[in-house]
Amino acid sequence: MKNLPYLCVGAGFSGAVIARELAKSGHNVHVIDEREHLAGNCYSRRDEETQIQVHQYGPHIFHTDDPEVWEYINRFGEMMPYVNRVKVTYKNKVYSLPINLHTINQFFGKCMSPEQAKEFISTLGDSSIKEPKTFEEQALAFLGNDLYQAFFRGYTLKQWGVEPSELPASILKRLPIRFNYDDNYFNHRFQGMPRNGYTKIVENILDHRNIKTSLKTSFESLNTNNYQHIFYSGPLDRYFNYSQGRLGYRSLVFKEIRASGDYQGTAVMNYSDTNISYTRITEHKHFAPWEKHKDTICFEEHSKFATENDIPYYPIRLVKEKAMLEKYEKLANQEKKVSFVGRLGTYRYLDMDVTIREALDIAKKFN
Repeated sequence: MKNLPYLCVGAGFSGAVIARELAKSGHNVHVIDEREHLAGNCYSRRDEETQIQVHQYGPHIFHTDDPEVWEYINRFGEMMPYVNRVKVTYKNKVYSLPINLHTINQFFGKCMSPEQAKEFISTLGDSSIKEPKTFEEQALAFLGNDLYQAFFRGYTLKQWGVEPSELPASILKRLPIRFNYDDNYFNHRFQGMPRNGYTKIVENILDHRNIKTSLKTSFESLNTNNYQHIFYSGPLDRYFNYSQGRLGYRSLVFKEIRASGDYQGTAVMNYSDTNISYTRITEHKHFAPWEKHKDTICFEEHSKFATENDIPYYPIRLVKEKAMLEKYEKLANQEKKVSFVGRLGTYRYLDMDVTIREALDIAKKFN
């Protein structure tokens, strides 16, 4: 049994990192993926027409406070400095996100200092909401109706397909506001973009003599008796043949836009008006500011409920999904030969750095 190889289902960061860590300790590992490419939803490619590095499944900005994870990803690819500065269009005006002092002053037509803005915002919240239970109540309690309508309600409704009053308050854990002019979307110490794309990084991680990679290969087509342990990063409910029902996901549909020059002047422009069907437009050449391109390629992002034929992106995790998830987790805990990992395998939304951190940790247990 010990001489059998390990199996990693999925060639994204979870499967790749686990495979590499096991391989460098002398274990043989087989990595499979149904798709025809590596890197899962982090897959990036050079657009043939423009030569722009395109994030095929939506933009991925690497950010972390974990120095070990930052060192790890830099070992397999050059990470270039990159700061994500998101803009939002609302009623034909453009603002900065997260809400910061510039956003507040611009939105209310004022010229306040940080302390004045804090005092002003404190008067806007709905004081009658003592213990917010929903996303909407959380936003109204801290920000008031005007900021909630402008920056949260429409975007959230389009992104999740349900009213914010149906979402838990935990989604909006902390007050999303800054009382300075910092428009860096993330707070993390380490932030960057790979010079040669995420696909190349995953390819480098998997480049080891003890790793065999098979693309266009389904888990169901393999004999699991040929492996001593399985690290499964596919959909949790699919592993159990949807015996408890289908877990809910949001999926994305991308509408391509090609143009000359600079289309929108920034990498990410959110659209929070409900009469605009898409949630945002991403312009991919701005994710690599060290490169110069004459033309441009953008994607409108349209969010939808994931059907069985759609790529799952974001776990919904409403009450129904949580109850179903508990049943699947109980089944998963009974599997002695399988570890469920990654975003799909654990039915959690995970950033890339957390995915790598958890993959490193689980690999240690098998070394």
